[in-house]
Amino acid sequence: MESAFAYLRSLSPVIKLSILALICLLAFITRIFSVIRYESVIHEFDPWFNFRTTKYLVAEGWYSFWNWYDSESWYPLGRVIGGTIFPGIMGTAATAKWTLDALFLPMDIRNICVFLAPVFAGFTCISTYFFTKEATNRPEAGLLAALFIGIVPSYISRSVAGSYDNEGVAIFALVNTFYLWLKACNSGSILWSVACTLQYFYMV
Repeated sequence: MESAFAYLRSLSPVIKLSILALICLLAFITRIFSVIRYESVIHEFDPWFNFRTTKYLVAEGWYSFWNWYDSESWYPLGRVIGGTIFPGIMGTAATAKWTLDALFLPMDIRNICVFLAPVFAGFTCISTYFFTKEATNRPEAGLLAALFIGIVPSYISRSVAGSYDNEGVAIFALVNTFYLWLKACNSGSILWSVACTLQYFYMV
């Protein structure tokens, strides 16, 4: 293992960046086999509910979404959506949809929801790299940590394409909050502290 660390330590920053990019690609590809083999679909119960609420958010906006009384959920009582859900995953997907539309790159909201977790798995690899690098001051340890979190089965099972549930985004938010908190502590910078605060709000 030490020889592997020594080899990674000797690599140039460009090669390390390329390795990190390949790890992100690997994390993405390992999560889209269901789409390749079958088609782009939402599966499981909770992801379908999250998808339905995301479509409502995209169509009606935040105000209507927050005050939406859904008579079709928790039948026959109904459900006040804004006060009974974690809106982070819906807000993330809706923001991605609105951003792509603003950039004249329209994409169906279903496909955004299907591929959201695999994309964020790549982001988690990047955050894990920086978190481990900040904690150990060893970039080579960061690359190995990014690889491990990219292929660990327990994370893959919660972030496959079509599994549109909170963990797909929340694990990235959690790791990134740890990284920014450690960066703020190590640097003593107000800027990093503010970034950590905003990331913590997003995670919650």
